[in-house]
Amino acid sequence: MAKGEETRQFIIEKAAPIFNTKGIAATSMSDIMEATKLSKGSMYVHFENKEVLACAAVEHNMKMLSDRLQRALTQHKTSKEQLFAYIDFFSDPNHPPVVGGCPLLNFGTEADDTNPIVKEKVNRSIKQGQDLLSGIIERGIAHKEFRADWNPAEFATVLFAMLEGGHLMSRMSGNNDKMEVIGNSLKKMIEENGL
Repeated sequence: MAKGEETRQFIIEKAAPIFNTKGIAATSMSDIMEATKLSKGSMYVHFENKEVLACAAVEHNMKMLSDRLQRALTQHKTSKEQLFAYIDFFSDPNHPPVVGGCPLLNFGTEADDTNPIVKEKVNRSIKQGQDLLSGIIERGIAHKEFRADWNPAEFATVLFAMLEGGHLMSRMSGNNDKMEVIGNSLKKMIEENGL
């Protein structure tokens, strides 16, 4: 990696948790300069403005989340184990896998009416998450782990929405009791569709 690319990546890595914690609107270039110890001139050599940096930080946060989730899932063989691992991965929103909480929820809520580029990135990641879940269920059906009449896309939507809602409730209350209820309910639904 060339020196300029290294510096650019360094800025993104330092900026990503700040944007995810404070939000795009509330994060200033001064916040990023303080975290990186770089001058304003150095920052603008690599990013023409805060919006360009924010988009890179959003992608970085979502990639980090996706990579960590994939590592957690690959430790399990069966589709049922992978679905349970997916739920467990998100079971503690007050100690999230990415600093600041779920980037999909954080950036999606902020960008839905204000930033079409970030909105599209979040929407694409949501679709990828649902496709991942549907694929796990489809493999489980093919391997006779789950009932053939179970609708993978429908359950992927329910699971995804329940976990995101649980994440919000847990972050607001400061405890994970609601997420525990949601996780147990989802696991029960998975068990009910098993063979």
